[in-house]
Amino acid sequence: MQSITEPTLTEALHEKLQPLAGTAEDYDRIMDLVGDARFVLLGEASHGTYEFYRERAEITKRLIKEKGFITVAAEADWPDAHRVSRYVRRLSDDADAIQALTDFRRFPTWMWRNTVVVEFVEWLRANNDTLPADATKVGFYGLDLYSLRASMEAVLRYLEKVDPAAAKQARGRYACFDQFDEDAQRYGFLTGLGLVQSCEDEVVRELIELQRRAMDYARRDGRVAEDEYFAAVQNARVVKNAEEYYRTMFLGDVSSWNLRDRHMVETLDTLVSHLERQAGSAKVVVWAHNSHLGDARATDMGRRGELNIGQLVRERNGRDAVLIGFTTHHGTVTAASNWDGLAERKYVRPALPGSYEAAFHDSEIARFLLAVRERANVPKALLEPRLERAIGVIYRPDTERESHYFYARLPDQFDAVLHFDETRAVEPLDYSAKWEEGELPETFPFAV
Repeated sequence: MQSITEPTLTEALHEKLQPLAGTAEDYDRIMDLVGDARFVLLGEASHGTYEFYRERAEITKRLIKEKGFITVAAEADWPDAHRVSRYVRRLSDDADAIQALTDFRRFPTWMWRNTVVVEFVEWLRANNDTLPADATKVGFYGLDLYSLRASMEAVLRYLEKVDPAAAKQARGRYACFDQFDEDAQRYGFLTGLGLVQSCEDEVVRELIELQRRAMDYARRDGRVAEDEYFAAVQNARVVKNAEEYYRTMFLGDVSSWNLRDRHMVETLDTLVSHLERQAGSAKVVVWAHNSHLGDARATDMGRRGELNIGQLVRERNGRDAVLIGFTTHHGTVTAASNWDGLAERKYVRPALPGSYEAAFHDSEIARFLLAVRERANVPKALLEPRLERAIGVIYRPDTERESHYFYARLPDQFDAVLHFDETRAVEPLDYSAKWEEGELPETFPFAV
């Protein structure tokens, strides 16, 4: 298909792009852009692209080593990520990173149980081993709220250890969910229709009770006890917010989306406060999808009334936050065809004409960095709203325009963009024969 990208934009991009050569110096420009910023948000245009995971990890390593960042906060469930955090800080009995990632059992498992994350987790552990004994070890934390049942179980395990009487009380409160087993969406559906009583009061009471006992629980054995108490309170907060999320998810996409991203920012704020109490300061790298990290005000999301992490962090921190997006034009991706489906290795179709990705492809530079924070570096044509692609855990090429594209003003959405023209699927730790075989090319059986 013939491109409709304007030659003037293609020419202007050539002057502003920094090709990536695969060397250690590739991300010097990003280090300069970050400067003394405390928050660096690193996105991805899909949840299943190898290059996005790999390059995000490489940038994060430099931020840790060169800029003093002490935490990675990811679009992941709190209890699952906390196990990883304990492993990289040598506080668990897990033998290796693969075992530490075991709790990531909820769909999509490949989002965190993949070969790139394994390598990065082992790097975090090895890097922590080089730090002085009294230094703050780099952790890996989850921001998300889907872990309703797992977070309840984590609260109960903690209380059984420190206060069995309080554990019995908490178990009684959380028993409100027992009739729904593991099906949180069924709970949300029935409470939303008013067919069953919600558990809102019970989960709020439990969080308040845990917070009230802070002095008693958190200071028994120094920093380890304080960390364990903090994790328990965060799990109780997840339960409270997840209950509300599932109760409102059938009322409308905007309300549930906003609740989820507000929860992730609330978690980020409480994590920063916790780390600042221990270390005096805290610089955080955030890993999540572009749709969460690019400023929603610059996209169709904002016009629908949705907000996101990028918008909230930028509003609160200004230039102390750096937002970096990732894009691709074509290749393969690990994704499912339906929710709870098997991981598949699918072809990413060439970007639609008129999209940012098509314009980047027309530059004929395979890999590059485009800094857009300073308006002097931004071609005028790039400021106009254009299509931008987003692939989550589901990829449906047959409805790609409706399912995976939205309008955005990229220079207002991000401070910089990394483009990899051809990308490949991230390799899951638990893949099926369907992933191994991959998707047949559209030219099958001719393969031309």
